[in-house]
Amino acid sequence: MNLLLVTAFTGKVNDNTPTCFYGTCAFTYLAAMLSSNKALLYVPYPTQVIGKSCKPIPVMILGVLVAKKRYPLRKYLFILLIILGVALFMYNDKSKSTLSTNYGFGWGEILLLFSLTMDGLTGGIQDKVRARYLCNSNSMMYQMNLWSVLFSSIGLWLTGEIFTFPIFVKKYPEILFNLVSFSIASALGQYFIFMTVAEFGPLTCSIATTTRKFFTVLASVIFFQNPLTLRQWIGTVLVFLGLSLDSFYGKTPVKKEKACSETK
Repeated sequence: MNLLLVTAFTGKVNDNTPTCFYGTCAFTYLAAMLSSNKALLYVPYPTQVIGKSCKPIPVMILGVLVAKKRYPLRKYLFILLIILGVALFMYNDKSKSTLSTNYGFGWGEILLLFSLTMDGLTGGIQDKVRARYLCNSNSMMYQMNLWSVLFSSIGLWLTGEIFTFPIFVKKYPEILFNLVSFSIASALGQYFIFMTVAEFGPLTCSIATTTRKFFTVLASVIFFQNPLTLRQWIGTVLVFLGLSLDSFYGKTPVKKEKACSETK
């Protein structure tokens, strides 16, 4: 659905990015998503949410290693404030008793670390593309979804799910409406995500997607008048403090990136 949407509403754009970069991005993106979902078989949902809230950290680290990005020390501190605030806000006290009796570093944590590493690689490659080539958000969305369809089709064929899916739909035909609705919403969301990546970079996008969960829960608290705990209030303050400091003092010069783009 994402591929169809961007094909229908996007005209021809100038993009000199080698296709292999988009293919690699699509692979690392799918690997991050699949390993994150697979981790839920081994760890509770709150653990997965808190683990994935650390996504900006590998995006920054691998942005430095892969794309040679440079961030001032204060940028790292502001990101840590945001992540700590989200973790404090999302942490579920009720799960503490159920986790304490049978908890250790196992497959779930390994899968989460792998997912975060793939997130970081995706961001690093996207940073490299933005710095070296003339990329466009629509072209990036089209190419990555095209490669994702290819990789997903291979995966569905190898696992045999491509044959069982029609049987499942025939048994539960009402699922088609949910699938189409989810696909349309996902495609619209992806449009703005790729626009953010192309215009502001993957780090800004990872901060936005991380704090999205925080603002969703905060909005539900406000609308449904659910009281916040002291820990959640502290997390709220840290998130807003980190976002405010980053918006005012976290900007980095982009002269090096522009110079690279102009030489291409």
